Amino acid sequence: METTITTPVILTAGAVAQIRKLMGEENFDATQSLRIGVKGGGCSGMTYVLGFDHRQDNDEAFSIEGIPCIMNKAHEMYLYGMQVDWQDGLNNRGFVFKNPNAASTCGCGTSFAV
Repeated sequence: METTITTPVILTAGAVAQIRKLMGEENFDATQSLRIGVKGGGCSGMTYVLGFDHRQDNDEAFSIEGIPCIMNKAHEMYLYGMQVDWQDGLNNRGFVFKNPNAASTCGCGTSFAV
């Protein structure tokens, strides 16, 4: 019997490589997981959260290519199916969010409305 485990978000190969690089830093706290979420604010109403944090009671834990991830259960409806990519170009450097749930996004690419 085959078991398929779906994760709420997708990390591209570039994002995985950059996150692993950050996790390999000398003073990285290995007790933390990658938090993927949202918070109120930004020019379109909500802003993406991507950073390392400790698991809270209302978090769902999952793993993407061996990277421990956490997400507040209430955020999944905003983020399900979102792709996180890493851009390393001359004009753009950083994580980029492609969210199929966003009704609109702003020019900065880190804020959205649902």
